[in-house]
Amino acid sequence: MASLTVENYVKTIALIAARHAPGSAVATGELAQALSVSPGTVTGMLKTLSEASLATYTPYEGARLTEAGQRLALNIIRRHRLLELFLAETLKMSWDEVHEEAEHMEHAASERLIDRIDNYLGYPAVDPHGDPIPRADGSLAETEGTPLARCRPGQPFRVVRVMDQDPAFLRYLSECGLDLHATGELLENRPEAGAVVCRLGQRSVALGLTAAGKVLVVPDDPMSSSS
Repeated sequence: MASLTVENYVKTIALIAARHAPGSAVATGELAQALSVSPGTVTGMLKTLSEASLATYTPYEGARLTEAGQRLALNIIRRHRLLELFLAETLKMSWDEVHEEAEHMEHAASERLIDRIDNYLGYPAVDPHGDPIPRADGSLAETEGTPLARCRPGQPFRVVRVMDQDPAFLRYLSECGLDLHATGELLENRPEAGAVVCRLGQRSVALGLTAAGKVLVVPDDPMSSSS
């Protein structure tokens, strides 16, 4: 059974790699920043993962998960995201609370418990942030979506995923009315001003481009939304 540290490393490598081009290595510095440890600590751990055949490590390039490492990472991600949804659905915890709690629980929950939660929730596709939940067979269907920062003015949209689980950021989005599945219309996209302006219900909301880049949306059909 993998240690908590090993599980955290392979999960983090997988999550960072998912944001990169396919086949790209995850840099040591990027991994160190994500885990809040020194680059030297990361280098030592990557050598351990390499010896365990969970990752390959190339100095000055970075790490890539092996097939075994990817399977382990998806298993932990599956645990985490199902636990997040379970906490939100059964205990009615808000989407800014569930991430930290799931971080504590994901290493201790048994496979049997996770499978029972999956069944209880009806085999959900996404967690409270719109992140796709890996299936029991290890497959993962990525959600579609375009960053709000890249949408054109006049585009009706629906929020399908948020790429940052920082509690303060999620609370800010809730205050703006940009929760998961929220619908609106992009009124202005002004890169020169570093902001977008959206209509959400009866109010207009300005959002910085960095924040808007973390909110994924799909085109929304107002007629189907009202039916």
